[in-house]
Amino acid sequence: MLNPLASLPRDSRDTLFLLAVIAWIMLPQMAHLPGWCSALAAAVLLWRGWLALTLRPLPGKWWLFGLLLLTVAATLASYRTLLGRDAGVTLIVVLLALKTLELRARRDAFVVFFLGFFTMLTQFFFSQSLLTAMAMLLGLLGLLTALVNSHMPVGRPSLGQSARLAGRMALLGAPIMLLLFLLFPRLAPLWGTPGDAMSGRSGLSGSMQVGSIARLALDDSVALRVRFEGTPPPSAELYFRGPVLSTFDGREWQALRPTFPPHLQAPAQLQVTGAPLRYEVTLEPSGRPWLPVLDATPEPPQLPAYAPHMTRELQWLANAPLHDIVRYRVQSYPQFRHGPLRPMAGLQDYLDLPAGFNPRTLQLAAELRRESPGDAGALIAAALARLRSGGYRYTLEPGVFGQHSADEFWFDRKQGFCEHIASSFVILLRAAGVPARIVTGYQGGERNTVDDFWVVRQSDAHAWTEVWVSGQGWLRVDPTSAVAPGRIGTLQRLQAPRGVVADAINTVSPVVALNLRAVWEAVNNRWNQWVLNYTQSRQLNLLRDLGFESPSWEDLGLLMAVCIVLLSLAGAAWALWERRQHDPWVRLFKAAQQRLRQTQAAPELTPRALAQSLVRQHGAADPHVQAWRDWLLRLEALRYAPGTAEGAKRGLAALRREFKQLHCPL
Repeated sequence: MLNPLASLPRDSRDTLFLLAVIAWIMLPQMAHLPGWCSALAAAVLLWRGWLALTLRPLPGKWWLFGLLLLTVAATLASYRTLLGRDAGVTLIVVLLALKTLELRARRDAFVVFFLGFFTMLTQFFFSQSLLTAMAMLLGLLGLLTALVNSHMPVGRPSLGQSARLAGRMALLGAPIMLLLFLLFPRLAPLWGTPGDAMSGRSGLSGSMQVGSIARLALDDSVALRVRFEGTPPPSAELYFRGPVLSTFDGREWQALRPTFPPHLQAPAQLQVTGAPLRYEVTLEPSGRPWLPVLDATPEPPQLPAYAPHMTRELQWLANAPLHDIVRYRVQSYPQFRHGPLRPMAGLQDYLDLPAGFNPRTLQLAAELRRESPGDAGALIAAALARLRSGGYRYTLEPGVFGQHSADEFWFDRKQGFCEHIASSFVILLRAAGVPARIVTGYQGGERNTVDDFWVVRQSDAHAWTEVWVSGQGWLRVDPTSAVAPGRIGTLQRLQAPRGVVADAINTVSPVVALNLRAVWEAVNNRWNQWVLNYTQSRQLNLLRDLGFESPSWEDLGLLMAVCIVLLSLAGAAWALWERRQHDPWVRLFKAAQQRLRQTQAAPELTPRALAQSLVRQHGAADPHVQAWRDWLLRLEALRYAPGTAEGAKRGLAALRREFKQLHCPL
């Protein structure tokens, strides 16, 4: 069966290939661009492909000017600006598509190539995952193939030949790429992806609006990975501390806004005992300064570049939002005590409730207080017993709650996810006179048997409570465990919906699905550890390993320059050696055979036999055949005719210049 593209002129074939590469580069961007941008770019590429297939002329400049105005106006309408990451990427994608409508000369093709390279890099503004890198590597090879093909001589050189040359170029450039990766100064991203405040997805937030989300969609993406030294604790004991929420306005929980001066506020007073638990955390970018750690961590996580500090409520924070993957070592103590042991004025901040909310919960608290006056332990036990035996249910679809969210949970709906349970529990205890607050973070995780890392996902985000008891300080109480014990630990981990492929694999073999997922996440973890987490501090550590006592950026730049010079000299020496190892006449004849490969001539033919083969295939009347015949005969004569070495050298140089001007027979 004949290939329909084989009958197309070379310009049309090369244009269609370039359009396919551009479409591949743009495809991952479509999830981050407005719908009109994706539709316009796709329409322009299809239009340009149709013009190439039908050999029609390209549109005039007024068409391009009109589409450009439309693009600018639509971008302004979408973002209210032409500056910034999102607006800039939108303009670049559309401009790349529009530029394909001006592919009239090699200069236009070069502009498209370099716009394509830049567009490919903008994908990393949104994602630096391994899949993204693999997709962009394929796009890079495609663009290099198109670039090489544009420099090939006239005729119809195969795309396979151009692709092989592009691959060799990429391999030759790999050492320089590796060198720049290791020694070029690390620059942290200066952008962030804002979240959608109206969406209900699992994960951590700096505040918690109770009852405003009717359905919680689980996010199965990785939040952090943990590698323990020695035996890890049980999954049910893995509580990674995040934001602590202590101020309630009736609808939203936020971080503490103290009403007392600093010297009257409840201090941390952290005391640890027993053996420490040592581990290493690889934290995915969050755009927040939170450093999740296990309770309790008295010493700062080893992340000097971000100067971690601990709040009064034991939350560790960096001095700047984390927009890239970070890795830090931690030492936590599972046995600890914190908070004041005796009542003090600052504890009133953890008793405050807004007026006019949840009257039935306040009445329930008064009843519990009458049954157990002054006994905080008995009040906590009574509230937990009510959760266990009162028909309460854990669900991800509780519906939207009204103004009195705690009343609806305790008396009407009797269902909710962890935020409803924790919020209602704290409100009840505060109304009963027991200081309480909400702690958010991650609970649990799953061990990857391939690389022995514990994977904590956004779906493991959790909210629990801490209550203050006289003589004991703050105690962790997880009311969700009273409603749904399987939610804590490994019995019934929450799972996000799978895709079609994952569902199909899981249906055929759940064990295979689990193994494939473990292997893929282990590979991703290696990518994160070795590539994305190669930070400035690790660069300087590399210099220390190489013998630099006090490495600096000057040392880094000097070492990079020296390595580049050495690599360049090695490449030049290799090229000189390779040139001297081969007969220049043989190299020139092989180049001629390579160019004439489409004539299907046998590779073992002599120059004279190759010339005769060309005449038989294309006829002596073809001027290109005549030029090749004369050139090949002179090449043969140069090889075997007597003469001086200097004359042979000059003759070979002349034949090499003429070779560049020869055109393949049609």
